[in-house]
Amino acid sequence: MQIQVQAIQFKADDKLVQFIQDKLKKLELFFDRIINAEVYLSLEGASTSGRDKIVKIKLNLPGGQIIATESSRVFEESADKAVESLRRQIRRYKDKIRGN
Repeated sequence: MQIQVQAIQFKADDKLVQFIQDKLKKLELFFDRIINAEVYLSLEGASTSGRDKIVKIKLNLPGGQIIATESSRVFEESADKAVESLRRQIRRYKDKIRGN
């Protein structure tokens, strides 16, 4: 699976990029036909709730696309939540293509 990480209006740390890539590679254990992944990292404006780090992940699959967007105080937490959401969506996608 090819993984492309884009930081919008800032420079992402190499440790953060590696963390996200490692998390996404674990999704291949659930579904090995993922074509590629696009990850967008962005900062939300001055928010009062403190949820200002946004991770949006698009997975391209045969015959479809799965998208998850999460936000929290740190990128790692946002990435964890987004990958977990994608895992659940992959399970539903596999059930759908199997006809269950």
